[in-house]
Amino acid sequence: MLAVERKNRIIEYVKEHRVATISELAKAFSVHDATIRRDLNEIVREGLLKRTHGGVTIEEWTNSEASFSERYSNQLEQKMLIGKRAAELVKDGEHIIIDSGTTTLHIAKNLIHRADLTVVTNDMNVAAELKDSPGIKVILTGGELYPSSYMLNGMFTEQVLDSLHVHKAFIGIPVLHSRFGLMHPEAQLVPTKQSMIRAAEKIIVVADDSKIGKVSLHTVAANDEFDTLITGKAITEYDQEQFEKSGVEVIRV
Repeated sequence: MLAVERKNRIIEYVKEHRVATISELAKAFSVHDATIRRDLNEIVREGLLKRTHGGVTIEEWTNSEASFSERYSNQLEQKMLIGKRAAELVKDGEHIIIDSGTTTLHIAKNLIHRADLTVVTNDMNVAAELKDSPGIKVILTGGELYPSSYMLNGMFTEQVLDSLHVHKAFIGIPVLHSRFGLMHPEAQLVPTKQSMIRAAEKIIVVADDSKIGKVSLHTVAANDEFDTLITGKAITEYDQEQFEKSGVEVIRV
C-alpha cells in the first residue's frame, strides 16, 4: 500500500472510531509503529487529525444547533433509553432541574407517574409533559422564549436559577469532549446552563454518543464539574477512560 493511500485510510479509520492509538493503527494496517508515527506526524501537520496521548483523534466542530424539530428524531431510540435511565436516578421527594432539550424531554416522559417531586425547567415541552401529573410540582423559570426550541433563556431565567438549590440537575448539551468538557456553539445559551450547574448538588449530563468528541467555541463546564454522564454504547473506550479520570461516572445505555 502506498503511503498516500495508507494516510487516507488512517484518516477514514479515525473518523469511524473517533480516536486510535499508534499500536492499534499499526496492527490495522500491518506496518511497524514507526511507520504509523511518520504517517501521523504528516497528517497532524496538515491539520487533519489531532494528537492524543499515544495516538490521534479527529476534532469535529459544531458551529450551530439545529431547531427542536430537526433534532428530535436524531438518535431517537438512544435518547429514549437515556431518558428512562436518567429518570431512574430521581428519588421521590427530590427537587430537580430538567434542562431544555430533545434528550431531557424523555426524562420528563418517564417521570409522569412519579410522586412528590418538584421539577424546575426552562423548557415548555417538559412543563407540558408534566402538567397533568398530580404528584409533581412544575416550576417554569420564565425568560425569553426561543420559538424554534420551546426554550426559555436569558437574564430572567438565570435570576430564578441563581435563587434555587436542588438535589439534581439534568443537563442537555450539544457538544461534549473528553478533554475540553461541556461546550456550546451559542454564547447566549451558556450562562443558563452554568446557573443550573451551580444550583444543584449533583449534575447529570445526558447526551447521545454522537455529541461526544466534537468541539465548539464556548465552554460551559469542565469535566470535573459534573458527576455523571448518561450516553450511548458507542462512546469510545478512550473517551470513557478520560471522563472517568475526571471523576465522572459514565453510564452507557
